Amino acid sequence: MAQLTYSKLSHFLRISVNKHSLLRTGAEINPGHACCVQFIRCQRSVDSKALQERQKQQMARGLPKQKPITGVKQVIVVASGKGGVGKSTTAVNLALGIMANDPNKSVGLLDADVYGPSIPKLMNLKGNPELSDHNLMIPLTNYGVPCMSMGFLVDEVAPIVWRGLMVMSGLEKLLRQVDWGSLDYLVVDMPPGTGDVQLSISQNIPVAGAVIVSTPQDIALLDARRGAETHIFGSDGARQLADTLGVRLLGDIPLHLNIRETSDRGKPVVVSSPDSPEAEAYRKVAFAVVQRLQELET
Repeated sequence: MAQLTYSKLSHFLRISVNKHSLLRTGAEINPGHACCVQFIRCQRSVDSKALQERQKQQMARGLPKQKPITGVKQVIVVASGKGGVGKSTTAVNLALGIMANDPNKSVGLLDADVYGPSIPKLMNLKGNPELSDHNLMIPLTNYGVPCMSMGFLVDEVAPIVWRGLMVMSGLEKLLRQVDWGSLDYLVVDMPPGTGDVQLSISQNIPVAGAVIVSTPQDIALLDARRGAETHIFGSDGARQLADTLGVRLLGDIPLHLNIRETSDRGKPVVVSSPDSPEAEAYRKVAFAVVQRLQELET
């Protein structure tokens, strides 16, 4: 008896379907046609599942493996769907608020906004970072917070006209070529939107939590919805959005002139006006962030 291989069987079935004379008459032939169609459909289903599995494996191999930042226990990213909502000011006062609540905690600040770095101005820092014995950049420090920003590496007035690969290379240096020492938390001030930088950070380093900053306006909330990762800031409008997304509202920050003035002077409100209601609001948010991270750990 001749051996009937899978390829021969498949070829035979295709011939059977194409030969109309075999299917025109005879009740004993029609069931064969149904079986043939059923076999082909079954095989296509198996092939489709196998293809999907192969694609899934290839995509998994293509993604970078998350690698912790040396010396950093937990990373907190501060993001927003759009610019101009106080994201960088929140990142700075969040870092300072964590330390104000618990002086034993060490907190660093990374400015990941390559095109529009704000941390140098907000933290009143200028100059270029020195290099350690291991050829790593040493962060500039003020108010007890070590900071790193692309603003320390380029001229203050020089435009940064970079495309994707250069941005990713610069970001990699900020992430991997900095001597942070030992930090309990690294607060990352993200650029606005949901682009290459956000994807690169989320794929390359383990992020403990994310904070989304939004103002109460409806148009800002639309952008915050697109950028949402973990938490929402804002007032009643943001509270409703947080409920819709099923995330926790960390707190409300008043839009007070004192916050803007202290930020412009490079003296964040948490350290320059520690007894003010604005500073207290930031400390409450910092407490809520740390508490939420502790809950996620248990």
